[in-house]
This record gives sequence, C-alpha cells and structure tokens, in this order.
Amino acid sequence: MALSKAQFGNFRLFALETGTFRLDGGSIFGVVPKTLWSRRLACDEQNRILLTARVLLVHSAATGRVYLIDSGIGHKFDEKFVKIYGLDFSGHTLESSLEHHGFRTSDITDVVFTHMHFDHCGGTVRHGVDGQPELTFPEAPHWVHTAHWDNVLHPNEREISSFLPENIEPLRESGQIQLVDDGHVYEPGFEIIVVDGHTPGQQLPLLTDGKRQLLFAADLLPTTVHLPLPWVMGFDTRPLLTLEDKKRVFGRCIRENTLLFLEHDPQHELVKLGDTPQRPSVTWTGTLDDL
Repeated sequence: MALSKAQFGNFRLFALETGTFRLDGGSIFGVVPKTLWSRRLACDEQNRILLTARVLLVHSAATGRVYLIDSGIGHKFDEKFVKIYGLDFSGHTLESSLEHHGFRTSDITDVVFTHMHFDHCGGTVRHGVDGQPELTFPEAPHWVHTAHWDNVLHPNEREISSFLPENIEPLRESGQIQLVDDGHVYEPGFEIIVVDGHTPGQQLPLLTDGKRQLLFAADLLPTTVHLPLPWVMGFDTRPLLTLEDKKRVFGRCIRENTLLFLEHDPQHELVKLGDTPQRPSVTWTGTLDDL
C-alpha cells in the first residue's frame, strides 16, 4: 500500500509501513473455525495469514512534538525468527517510510506504545554498529499505560512469549519508559481510550481536528474481518472482555462518526463503521490521502 498522509486539524498524519509478517490463522481468529475465516482471508501452506505492521506518525503544529504510535517488529531478529513469522521488509521498513515522508529517527520526540507485544514495539530497539542493542529513539520518552507496564514486568503465562527480552530489557534499562493512566491527554486534541481484553492497559490514541475523530485501533480491530463481536483473536487474555471492549468502542465510533486507523490489515488503512454496536459494519474505506 502507498504511504499516505493528511492534514488533520493541528496535526499532520503520516502512515508508515514497517514491513509485513505472518501469524497462524487459528491464533488470529481464536474459536472462529477456518471454514468461516478462510472465506475472507487467504492463508499459506502453513496456515499463516499475511498481516502488515502499519504505524502512525503524528506531527503537532501546536507543540512541535513528533509522536510515533507503535514501531512495528523491527529487523534485528535471527533467521529462525524471520522464517517462523515470515518477516518481509522488501517493500518498506520503519526507517524507509520515515525517510519517504521527510523524517529521520532523530526527529521523533515521543514514542507511544498501544502495548508492548513484539509486533508493536520491536522497532524501538535495534542493533548498533557494535552489534549490541540500542534504542532507535534514544532521546524520546516511550509512553506506556501503567497497567500494561506492570503486566510487561510480571507477564501472565499466555503473554510471556510476546514480551521478548531483546525488546523489553533495553527499554527498561534506558529509563525512557513513561507511564500514563486512563484519561491521559498528550496534548489538546490527542487523548486515549483504554481497553483491557487483548492485554491489560492497551491504550488507543484518539485524535480530533475539532470536527472529526480518528482512532488508532491497534489490536482491538486487527483487520476488518475481525469486526463481528465474537471474532476475537486467540491471543487475547480475556476474550469476553474484548467483546465488551469492541461493543463499547465501536458504539462510540458509530455515534461520533469516528475513523479507525488499522495497524494490521494489508488491504484497509482507514475505515468508518455503521449499523449498530452489536452488528457493526464497514461503511467506508480509504487512506489518509482521502481525508
């Protein structure tokens, strides 16, 4: 997908493609049988579904801050890891997408993690010239919800494999982690919605231009195929809570005509929802270029 951008009130928004990866279809769709999800998404011979790691750059005219929302998987992993997850950086990397839009890693003033599963935070740690791990954005505070950071440091057995030491330890040791709570406002027009079903303390950035709203949906809505309320990922620690999270947030998005920015859907970047919170549907799709 082409790299898009938009003016959104006081914010300039830039879509960054950081590469693609593949996850097992059963993990992605939980209890939903393959006979149903495979009608909507194709899988490879290993039953893996193609996903993108699309993140968002937010440049504020009011404060001059340059926020990076999530950072993709990164490309510091060994050949075995690359093969398991089918990592592909031939189209884009975080760095090449930043360069396309006229930014460098040194321009990032703040990193906002929706959560710290490896496909959302891996790009913030890289290998330096000496082969040792270093922060990609060493001067930037890295913002995490308090409940989620506690979960990262004391992971449950379902999530422990998603919190990779090569991502977490350099960040923990850096002193660059900053904690936020429910209701946090980064600046006027930039606040968060917190959901807890996928993982405790997943913060979803919500931007407004005064008339419209845009929500970074992260893993509340990985793809448009996950729109039906019971279609919950097998990774979610509390799937029934995810169902309630979806109903609550989708209901708000329908009432307030909010755009949703999708992180993992290879075909859809932005969507609008309609109908009811119990049976939501996609009424519009597009990219930042369409705003």
